[in-house]
Amino acid sequence: MKLHELIGYLHPFVDYKGENPEITSIENDNRRVTAGSLFICIKGYTVDGHDFAGSAVKNGASAVLAERELPLNVPVIVVKDTVRAMAVLADAFYGQPSQKLHMVGITGTNGKTTTSHIIEKIFKDAGQKTGLIGTMYTKIGDQIFEVKNTTPESLTLQKTFKKMVVEQVDTAVMEVSSHALVYGRVHGTDYNVAVFTNLTQDHLDYHKTMEEYRKAKGLLFSQLGNAFNHDKPKFAVLNSDDPASEEFAMLTSAHILTYGIDNHADLQAANISMTASGTSFDLISPFGVRDVNIQLIGKFSIYNVLASIGAALVSGIALEDIIKSVESVKGVSGRFEVVDAGQDFSVIVDYAHTPDSLENVLKTVQQFAQKRVFCVVGCGGDRDRTKRPLMAKIACEYATDAIFTSDNPRSEDPDAIIKDMEEGVKGEVYTSIIDRKEAIQHAIKNAKAGDVILIAGKGHETYQQIGDRTFDFDDRIVAREAIEER
Repeated sequence: MKLHELIGYLHPFVDYKGENPEITSIENDNRRVTAGSLFICIKGYTVDGHDFAGSAVKNGASAVLAERELPLNVPVIVVKDTVRAMAVLADAFYGQPSQKLHMVGITGTNGKTTTSHIIEKIFKDAGQKTGLIGTMYTKIGDQIFEVKNTTPESLTLQKTFKKMVVEQVDTAVMEVSSHALVYGRVHGTDYNVAVFTNLTQDHLDYHKTMEEYRKAKGLLFSQLGNAFNHDKPKFAVLNSDDPASEEFAMLTSAHILTYGIDNHADLQAANISMTASGTSFDLISPFGVRDVNIQLIGKFSIYNVLASIGAALVSGIALEDIIKSVESVKGVSGRFEVVDAGQDFSVIVDYAHTPDSLENVLKTVQQFAQKRVFCVVGCGGDRDRTKRPLMAKIACEYATDAIFTSDNPRSEDPDAIIKDMEEGVKGEVYTSIIDRKEAIQHAIKNAKAGDVILIAGKGHETYQQIGDRTFDFDDRIVAREAIEER
């Protein structure tokens, strides 16, 4: 694509009449620039892309997009906001790929990963080729790619959508984080279905208040558009049991389908029955009542399943096929995942890293725990400090044996993080063990028949970040080895 044609997609039109080189790629990392690239200067928290524009030109950049004039021997196009411009240009350069896919976006504090995986399975079982973007990985068909962020920046995102189009993907399912919405990473992404799971405390280190956090989540629904396309309708799938849904309903002009348990909803679970091996409920729907038996446990699992049913239903998949699919779901890696090495007590690994998710998981554990409940939990460094005492309080309230340890301390002192947690449980009985491996070993060494151990916070993660180093660490492997060494 020629530079003039590409720049023409920016509005208001950028007044550029200089050279018109062929643009072969768009990059915002100077190390990835090759001959013919358009280099976009992005101001980050730690580095400023404008400082690397010269290096990009040396690597072959044919043009540079910047927020100020730069003394370079290639065309420099100046715009007010390169992040916003990057989303527009990426969408144009890759041929507006999201418009060629059926797009499902999921936002909320908890449940995004599990819900996205369930939705993806429903579409796959319905005979579609699927794409998945989220916390764990990006998936195109059966190909899996590593990710850095839950929701990639706009350039990577549109490039990924293009790959999906080339690979003839029908439906793309993705997690949409609050950070991505605020940063504009999903600008230009044409969602057909937007799903809301829930809103509880998280990321207040960035959003500062729950009101700002809620506003960030609401952007997904306000960005669904304001037109009624009867051939390709758009839907918001909202949790009727979460108060934030009322605001999101006002923010969108899309059709709304609600789901819930406690409050009236279009899709509602009633007569719920749980055991240690699964959950059954009556699904009340616009198409009548259906019996649903899932292999997942916990009230939170029912919400995830209801949200998934809603997203599939508004996408035109038959209810009977949806139910058959969700009933075959065995679980998602690191989400209430059982570690079974033949022991006579239960070990569960879960990603729960917010007060609400930890409480939900521990309440579920209590429903089948016969004796003691151990909870090994930590809090991440360089993240929301205000939730640390809350996490500790919940662990002490719902577990008989709370064990505080490290999560991913990052640049913070692990001991200081645990001290923040301990502020919430003065006078309570708990154990603090900084080394996460030792904490897990301690729980497993002291567990007896009928006990349950919950190892919370890291779930599917296979690493631990301490200082500026990343170490191999998988709660599931550490737990299994500790069991085998008993």
